[in-house]
Amino acid sequence: MSLAEKLAGKKVLVTGITGFVGEALLHRMIGDLPDTTVVAIIRPKGSLTGSARMAQLLKKDIFKPFYGEGTPFADADALTAARVQVVEGDLSDVPALPTDLDIVVHCAGDVSFDPPIHDAFTTNVLGTKSLLERIVETQRPVHYVHISTAYTAGRRRGAIPEAPVDHNVDWRVEAKAGMAMKDRVEEESRSAAMLTKFRKEAEKLHRRAGHLTAAADTERRRTEWVAKKLVETGTERARSLGWTDCYTFTKALGERVVEEFAGTLPTSIVRPAIIESAVQSPFPGWIEGFKMAEPLILAYGRGELPEFPASPDSVVEIIPVDHVVGAICAVMATEPELNKPEYYHVSSGARNPLTFEQLYAGVRAYFQKHPFDLGERGAVRLPVWKFPGGDSVESLLRYGERAHKIADQIITHIPRGEKTLKYARELDVQKRRLDFLRRYMDLYSEYAQAELQFIDDNVLALHNALEGDDREKFWCDSAIVDWQHYLQEVHCPSVTDSLRRLDVVRKKRNKALAESGGALKKLAPGDSSIIAAFDMDGTLLSSNVIETYLWMRLPELDSHQRAGEIGAMLRKLPKLVSAERKDRGTFLRTIYRRYQGADLEQLNHIVDEVLAEHVLERLSGAAVRRIREHKAAGHRTILITGAVRPLTRPLEPLFDEIIAADLAVDDRGRCTGFLTGPPLVGESRAAWIKHRARGTDIDLSKSYAYADSHSDLPMLTTVGNPVAVSPDVSLYRAARAGRWQIVDWKTPATSSRLEIPGVNAR
Repeated sequence: MSLAEKLAGKKVLVTGITGFVGEALLHRMIGDLPDTTVVAIIRPKGSLTGSARMAQLLKKDIFKPFYGEGTPFADADALTAARVQVVEGDLSDVPALPTDLDIVVHCAGDVSFDPPIHDAFTTNVLGTKSLLERIVETQRPVHYVHISTAYTAGRRRGAIPEAPVDHNVDWRVEAKAGMAMKDRVEEESRSAAMLTKFRKEAEKLHRRAGHLTAAADTERRRTEWVAKKLVETGTERARSLGWTDCYTFTKALGERVVEEFAGTLPTSIVRPAIIESAVQSPFPGWIEGFKMAEPLILAYGRGELPEFPASPDSVVEIIPVDHVVGAICAVMATEPELNKPEYYHVSSGARNPLTFEQLYAGVRAYFQKHPFDLGERGAVRLPVWKFPGGDSVESLLRYGERAHKIADQIITHIPRGEKTLKYARELDVQKRRLDFLRRYMDLYSEYAQAELQFIDDNVLALHNALEGDDREKFWCDSAIVDWQHYLQEVHCPSVTDSLRRLDVVRKKRNKALAESGGALKKLAPGDSSIIAAFDMDGTLLSSNVIETYLWMRLPELDSHQRAGEIGAMLRKLPKLVSAERKDRGTFLRTIYRRYQGADLEQLNHIVDEVLAEHVLERLSGAAVRRIREHKAAGHRTILITGAVRPLTRPLEPLFDEIIAADLAVDDRGRCTGFLTGPPLVGESRAAWIKHRARGTDIDLSKSYAYADSHSDLPMLTTVGNPVAVSPDVSLYRAARAGRWQIVDWKTPATSSRLEIPGVNAR
C-alpha cells in the first residue's frame, strides 16, 4: 500500500509550517498525499493574520503548479479551502485544537544555535509541553511526530543509537531556572557598576554630540549586553551539562517532555542532522534562507574564510531537506505503540559519510569553475585550507582581533581626509569579517570537531518498506546522494545564485554613483516647508575654530604680539584638542575667552575688509551650488555654527538665517571674553531646529542637514535627509549605518591652510 493510500482521509496538524522544513512538508503533502488534509497553526505577524500568511505561502513559486489551469483548483484560495485549515495561534499560547486530528507533526521550534536561554526554553520545551497538553484534550489517539535534532546526543563520541538520550537532567528544574534568568540578567544590567561601565563607554564615543546621545547609546549597550549575556548563559549551561549549545540542550529536554506523554499518545521522534538544500523536490537546490553551511560557503567563495577549525577526517552530518520530508511522511504512516516511542535519525554519516576535507574539495572545485567576480580586481583568490586544528585557528583569530582594535584606535585619532576614510572602510570590512569568523568559530567549532556517528537503521527500514514509486517520491536513504555532484551541481549553485544577482545590482549602482561623481539627489522644487541647515567649519569651508580665531585676532596685533599669540596657542594645542574631544561647548568657550578686550566693531571691520575674500575663497564650490539649489527650490537655508558672528558676515547673502555665537561686550563695545548665550553645538542644534519647526509648517521629515563632525549627529538625525560632508571617522560610520548620503566638498586648490589673511601679505 502506498503512503498516499495509508494517509488518505487523515487530518494532519503541522506546526512551523512557514519554516524551511514545514514549507517543504506542506509542498509534499499537497502534491503527493492528495487525500490528506493539512491543519496549520500559524501565528499572526504584524498586520497579517495566520490565514493571510498561509495565503502568502501558497503564492510562492513552488506551490503554483498545484492550482490554475489544468488543476482541480482555480487559484490559491481554492487550494487553501480544499486542502488546508488554518488555526490562529502560537506555541506561547497554544489554542484549542480541532477534535478530529489523526496526526500532529511538530516542526516548530527555535532553530538558532545561540538563542537567549529563556527564548529557547519557551519554544523548545514549554511550547512543546503546551502543544502536547492541547493534543491530549482532544481525547483522540493522535500519532504525535516530534521533529527534533540528531545533535540532542550532545558532546558524545562514537555511535549514537536511535534511542532515548542517556542523561538525568530534570527538564522542569532547568526550565524554571532558564526562564528566571532573564529577570536576573536584567537586574544585573541595571546595577550601578554595570550602568557606570555602559555610560563611560558611550560618553567616550558620544560626549561631543551631547548627553542625550550618550544616554541613548548607554541604553543600547545595556540591552545588547543583556541579550549577549542571555545567549552566553544558555551556551555555558548547555556545555556544563554535556551539550554543544543551548539549542541542542533545550531540544534534548524537549524530547524528555515528549517521552513523558508517550504513555498517552503514540509517539515518533525524528532527528534530522544538518538540513540543507533539496536534491530533487520541490526542485534541485531549493532552499529557504541561509542555514548552517551557506554562510560558510559564501564566505569561502569570497575569499573571507582563510581557515576552518575542523579535522579533515571529521564527518559533516548534512542531509537534503527532501530526504527529511520523505522520512517524516513515512513516519506519519507508521503506528507506534503507547509507551514505546520510535526514534529516527535522518542523517548520512553512518552509510554515506562526507568528510570536511571532501566538503572543502567540492566547494573549492565549484568556485574554481564559477568564481565570484570582484570587478577590476578580477576573480576572488580562494583560500587554501590546511586544517591546522581548532587551537591554531583560534590563535590566528585572536591575533587579528587585537591588531584590528589597535588600528581602529589609531584611525579615530588621526586627521580626517580621503585616506583616513579609506582606511576606515578597510577596517570596517575587516571588522565584519572578524565578527563573522568569531561568530562561526564559537557556534560551529563544536560541530566541526564532533566525532559522532548517527545510526539510521530505522530510517533505512522505512525507505526499504516503501512500495512502488514511493521510493522516488519519499526517498530517505542517504546512501543515494552523490556528494560531489550535490555540492558542485546542486547546492553551491543554489546558495550563490541570490548573491550573484545582488552583485550585479550593486555593480550597476556603484557604476551609476561613479558616473554621477557621488552627486547629491536633485531637489524637489517649490516646497517652503523644507529647511536646509548647514554647519560651517569643515562643512562649507576647510577651517576650524583655532584657525578662524587667528584670522580674526592676528591682523590687529603687531609682529611681537602675533608671535606671542601663536606661541601661546601652540603651547595650549594638546589641551585644546583634548578638550574639544570631550566637550565642544567648553572648547569653544576656552577659545573665545581669548577675545577679551577686542573691539567688536573692529572685528567686524577686519572681517569685511580683510577676511571676507579669504573666507569666500575657502568655500567649497559644491557647497555653494547646493545652497543655491535649496534656495531655488524654495527651501529656507539656515547656517548653524559655533563660530562667532563676525566671521559669518561674508556668508550672509547665501542664507535666509544665520545662527552663530554672539560675543558679549561691555559698555565700551569691548569683548568680555564671554558669549551672550551658550554656543549651539551637539544636541543644542537639534533642539533649536525642533523648536524652530514647532508650531510652524516646517516638515522636518523632508528637511535637510549638512555637517562634517560626529558632534553634529543629533542635528543630522533630526531631519529626514541628513548628509555627511567630508565626515570624520565616527560620523562616517554612523552615516554608513544609517544609509545617509556622504559627499566630499573639496576646498579650492588656490587656498592654503597656512595662509593668515592680513598677516602673510604684509
